[in-house]
Amino acid sequence: MREALRLAEKAKKKGEVPIGAVVVYRGKIIGRGYNLRTRLQMASAHAEMRAIDKACKKLHSWRLPESEIYVTLEPCPMCMGAILNARIDKVYFGAYEQKGRSLTAELANANLLNHTVEVEGGVLQEECAKVLSDFFSEMRRREKEKKQKSKKQ
Repeated sequence: MREALRLAEKAKKKGEVPIGAVVVYRGKIIGRGYNLRTRLQMASAHAEMRAIDKACKKLHSWRLPESEIYVTLEPCPMCMGAILNARIDKVYFGAYEQKGRSLTAELANANLLNHTVEVEGGVLQEECAKVLSDFFSEMRRREKEKKQKSKKQ
């Protein structure tokens, strides 16, 4: 999860929502990703999707059995679909999704594709949540300053 947090910081430096993810296969990181939706202008450029794509390329397979994914924020339904499709065994996530319902547990146990995923949430939860809350606080502060500056002009 520490590597996923490092990647989240990388996203933050690029002005992206700070979410990071790593795919681990037999104890070794084989895929890394961080959020790049704004920079790439792609709805699917989530940290998990990027990490899964890189892991698939590394193993030369769309299946990633014996793999785990670590992500700083609870996965959205799209990312859970990709996790299930890739046959990843376990998801570890940090912060719980607060704004919308992620359906993580429901999708993990829905027996879709004859595959279920074990899920463990709250890993380094405070650190993962802080990265996100600090980012959004800073965004709101900048927006407020921008509005005040435009009122003065």
